[in-house]
Amino acid sequence: MAAKTDMPFDFDMSKYLTEMKVPGVDMDAMVATQQKNLEALTAANRLAFEGMQAIMKRQTEIMRQAVEESAAAATGVAGAQTPTDKMVKQTEVTKETFERTISNMRELSELVAKSNTEVLDLLNKRFAEVLDEVKTTVAKSGQQIPGAAKK
Repeated sequence: MAAKTDMPFDFDMSKYLTEMKVPGVDMDAMVATQQKNLEALTAANRLAFEGMQAIMKRQTEIMRQAVEESAAAATGVAGAQTPTDKMVKQTEVTKETFERTISNMRELSELVAKSNTEVLDLLNKRFAEVLDEVKTTVAKSGQQIPGAAKK
């Protein structure tokens, strides 16, 4: 029977980083920052997924509606008595279909934009927080680093 080998990447990175003792660097703060970054990315992925689900749901509704309207339009055109009436009916159906398609495309575009905005707002907020955290950490560590320039 083969001996069990340990996975080379099977370790707790946060524990490893906090055990590192780098002069002037608060490893606990770095680990906490990375944890917050991962939480923000997870939340952003969840928002993006929910946004795509909403878009796909609406696309499905639009498709179902289009099929129903196409069947009704075909019945309406077939029911016209003269070739002129059929042409008028086809023109009306074409115009209505075109206008509805543009409206649906606009709606889907707005859904995509809304989803993207929510995700980017969340990431932008976290990025601003990271910059503040880095600024604070650098300000603290600048006083602790041996040989660091003093103001």
